[in-house]
Amino acid sequence: MKVIVLGAGIIGVSTAWHLLEQGHEVTVVDRQPAAALETSFANGAQISVSFCEPWANAGAPFKVAKWLLRDDSPLLFRPRLDPHQWRWGLSFLTQCNDHAFERNVAQLVALGRYSHETLKEMVSRTGIVYDRLERGILHFFSSQKDFDAGAEAAQVMRHHGVDRRVLSREEVLKIEPSLRHFGDRIFGGTFTPSDESGDARVFTQELAKRCAQRGVAFLYDHDIASFDTAGRMVSSVQVTDRLTGRSTDLKADAYVAAMGSFTAPALRPLGIYLNIYPAKGYSATLKLKKPQEASVVSMIDDARKIAISRLGDTIRIAGTAEMAGYDSSLDSRTSRARCEALIQRYEELFPGVAHTSEPNFWAGLRPSTPDNIPIIGRSKVHNLWINAGHGTLGWTHGAGSGRALAELMSGQRPALNFNFLGDARPLRTPQVATA
Repeated sequence: MKVIVLGAGIIGVSTAWHLLEQGHEVTVVDRQPAAALETSFANGAQISVSFCEPWANAGAPFKVAKWLLRDDSPLLFRPRLDPHQWRWGLSFLTQCNDHAFERNVAQLVALGRYSHETLKEMVSRTGIVYDRLERGILHFFSSQKDFDAGAEAAQVMRHHGVDRRVLSREEVLKIEPSLRHFGDRIFGGTFTPSDESGDARVFTQELAKRCAQRGVAFLYDHDIASFDTAGRMVSSVQVTDRLTGRSTDLKADAYVAAMGSFTAPALRPLGIYLNIYPAKGYSATLKLKKPQEASVVSMIDDARKIAISRLGDTIRIAGTAEMAGYDSSLDSRTSRARCEALIQRYEELFPGVAHTSEPNFWAGLRPSTPDNIPIIGRSKVHNLWINAGHGTLGWTHGAGSGRALAELMSGQRPALNFNFLGDARPLRTPQVATA
């Protein structure tokens, strides 16, 4: 089968790789000059099966209301005259209950496990090097109230088979001694040794190279202009070369939409209305001044809801979410405040360890669904498939999402308990079956 994948982030390239593994002919289209130059470019670097609680929970509406006036708040909702934002927000509120939370956690853990095992297989096969650290993820708390809530969350994860351990302050500092300067303000933590970290951009770009070596065609610097349809099928997709302005109609047997936050607006002309809205996330990458004093265990600072990951001789601080449309610039007052907050917090945690005067700031649009469950499967347009809506877990779920969609497109049943689009029945048994 000939397949065109629209999007060359971690989701699109992983999908291309697994379609290739299934024996299909693949072309990948992206508007950037290389793979992984948008949302996959500078994320938090964590493969965090253990930290996949949905944003929507019983206490979320009160927290969001409290954070509305703070430019540096972990989750900032900026109301706009945008019906898609309001639709997303109202749907989010319907997920803020214990029943929905438990259901969504189960889905996210299942996909996370499947994806992590898939990633390990891909790394073993390809030999890709991407500043990988298999040292687990440490989550620390700066108040007793937050620590108590974290212990409850760890119990939820253990209920779903994730080894997320509750730690005392002393145990936190034993796992990551570099936190000693902040130690008297740590009340405890949780730790999942099976989690890991690494550079998503490097991995994705290296995987794209291996795809190309095996025959996948990459059309970079190409915008997706429109779809042509015949009945309930896509007959072609029109793309435009950004360098020459030339338009081309690409024809295939099947098409995959993996364009992150831009998947939703791209598919609306086809009558497909995905409830995906961009959550603007920020990161700062700093060169290390004192590498020997820097952390090596990937961490989550619960107070600020930020991830801190070591990437070779640099440190990545990433986090926060801003629901304010499709602007990924760093020019606004809010953007500057959120970037500076990342630097200030790192210096508070690790004084003098990094060159905070020379930060490399970045912002990207995370494609978020109200329940944090990605949309994977066949759309109502029969030969158009969707792999989008991964929110903050694109790196965690990328390898498995690509594999799952490739298996579905090849008539197989992925071996995980997940409700795929176009297949409302949950998978109850861990086995692959032909459709």
